[in-house]
Amino acid sequence: MISALNRLVDLVEQHLAEELDVDGLAKGLGTTEYHLRRMFSSLAGMPLSEYVRRRRMTVAAADVVRGERDLLDIAVRHGYGSGEAFGRAFRAVHGSGPGDVRRDGGPLRTQPQLRFRLTVEGTLPMDTRLVDRPAFRLVGHATRVPLIHEGVNPHIQQHIAALPQEEHLRLKALSDTEPKGLLQVSDDLDPDATEGSELTYLHGVAVSREAPAPDGLDAIHVPAGMWAVFRTSGPHPQALQATWAATATEWFPSNPWRLRPGPSVVAVLERADDFSTATCELWLPVEPA
Repeated sequence: MISALNRLVDLVEQHLAEELDVDGLAKGLGTTEYHLRRMFSSLAGMPLSEYVRRRRMTVAAADVVRGERDLLDIAVRHGYGSGEAFGRAFRAVHGSGPGDVRRDGGPLRTQPQLRFRLTVEGTLPMDTRLVDRPAFRLVGHATRVPLIHEGVNPHIQQHIAALPQEEHLRLKALSDTEPKGLLQVSDDLDPDATEGSELTYLHGVAVSREAPAPDGLDAIHVPAGMWAVFRTSGPHPQALQATWAATATEWFPSNPWRLRPGPSVVAVLERADDFSTATCELWLPVEPA
């Protein structure tokens, strides 16, 4: 995976002024666009699209400062159809328009070319199991929420708090297959995992495909496939979020599996009354790499 990401960075550099065919690049690297985008954003700390924009504007800034071309020529050279579109992208990266930078020489915010390296991590073993599951359904109460990478997501908190206690008990009684118990489900996640992008959050349970559809509940149909299941324990949600990050930095680069499209599921096995600590299972859909 590390070599594929470095090859991707090289290809970005070779085609900065062109529309990037990420799907074609992923196939050429022997992986999928979905997995490539998810791993890139997890390891780089930014979406691939944002990295491309920053690199494009870093290179364009040199042309702007040199002053050998007019701004429209520079815009076209770097893949923009108009000076206005180029100006917006330039300002979003550097904080000033190209005309101001040409006059004043700055300010400029440089994005260095990324290089991914494998470092020695994993001093603590990851408690993981692989599960081959038939098709099943996730049923419960769904809503759209913004993605928040660190800390408690208040939008999810509000969604769960609005459900009456008897509804939690009703849902729990419906669970008849793994993952067991009340579940926190994230679906329709942006492959770039951009902070603030919307996803579907479902508070519910897993039921077998043949189980009758309960009234008044949302449902997510989950096809058959393999799952990597990571067990976490400690301060909540910090321990869970740290493990989620470690799947990208440690587990996937070291194992012959890749993410496939589908919901990610958190099953809370045990927790303190105030939810300050918890033992959880993180279920991620995977396929052979």
